[in-house]
This record gives sequence, structure tokens and C-alpha cells, in this order.
Amino acid sequence: MTEPAGAPVGVTTARLALVLWDAATVTALRAGERQPDWHPDFPREDDLGAASLWRDGDPWGPRSIVSLKQRLVIGSIGFFGPPEPADDGVPEVEVGYGLVAPARGYGLATEALGALLERADAAGVRVRASIAPDNAASLRVAAKAGFTGVRGANEDGEMVLVRPLR
Repeated sequence: MTEPAGAPVGVTTARLALVLWDAATVTALRAGERQPDWHPDFPREDDLGAASLWRDGDPWGPRSIVSLKQRLVIGSIGFFGPPEPADDGVPEVEVGYGLVAPARGYGLATEALGALLERADAAGVRVRASIAPDNAASLRVAAKAGFTGVRGANEDGEMVLVRPLR
């Protein structure tokens, strides 16, 4: 399937590759089949949840965060499906991200999120994130990435943050 114009494909940074999940990856996640290139702590519970959002060929779906130095999957990041118009008509999508505990604290989540947001900006898509109020690390990552708007809380009690369209 050809990727739509402006979709977040082929995302790499200096230290990371953000690899779109394919059927084999999702099948392994769902079946609990460990892969040799996964960090021992991957998948996390949130990674398994992201597998439920996967749709074959959707460039706005979940991705593995791969450490280029270690050549290991250390987490996941992705959008919760393709953009849809928000109440004001602006295309909007929700993002989620997370790393295995040993990979935290090195700016990798900020780096991965920034790279994916660049692609959303290029496509003219505003991004939101829902974060538990006690998840200080994730709130810091979102703040560094420019999430400034607060829309209140969702049904799970998470803060809904929005990053203005760039």
C-alpha cells in the first residue's frame, strides 16, 4: 500500500528508528512470542495495548522505538489512527509513547516524539496526548515537545494535552 502524502513514514533520528509495525510484529506481540531484537523488558503493558490499535498499512499506527546503538526495540510510539477533524475542523490525532525502564532518562522519548511530531506538522495535523497526572516523566516529555493546551481530563482521569499546529 502506498503511504499517503505527509504521513509519518521512514522516521529516524540520530539515535533511533521509529519502525511502523507490520503483521508479523503485531502477531508476535499478541501471541507473547519474544523476538530476538526486543529488549528483555519489551513489550510493556502499554505496548500490548497499542497492538489493538494496529491496522495493516496504516502509516498513522504504532511503531517500535529502536535504539540504533543497541539494535533493540526499547519501546513504542504512534498515533491512535489516522487524523480526524476536531470540533474546530482542524485535523487532529492522538499520540502515545513509552519506553522500557532502562531506556528512560536519556531524552529518547523526547527525541522520538519530536521526530514524529515533525511529520504530523508537515501533514498539517494537530496532535493531542492523554497522560496520567501522576506521570511526571511523560508530562515533561510532552511539555518539551510543545504540548501547551489543556482540554481537561478524559474518562480515565488522564489529562488531555494539545500541541498547537505548527
